[in-house]
Amino acid sequence: MTPLLAFALTYAQFALALAACLAALRILLGPRAQDRVLALEALYVATMLLFIVTGMRMGTPFLFEAALVIAVAGFVSTVSAAKFLLRGEVIE
Repeated sequence: MTPLLAFALTYAQFALALAACLAALRILLGPRAQDRVLALEALYVATMLLFIVTGMRMGTPFLFEAALVIAVAGFVSTVSAAKFLLRGEVIE
């Protein structure tokens, strides 16, 4: 791994960790439910990307599979939360 790539991955890890912390703060302090759902989506994306960057840094493919699971779980939870906010029920 070149020094430039190592620096870029380290910077990306810190930036994504900061983004995840700020999204978690928005979940706790969000004034409306829509803000919380959007922050939850941002938290899922930041966590998924953090797993991918960490997998690149460590050189292991296992974290990519975990990122895929996080992406699927994030999609399902976002769709169900949006449906609940629109209709007031998840299951019809």
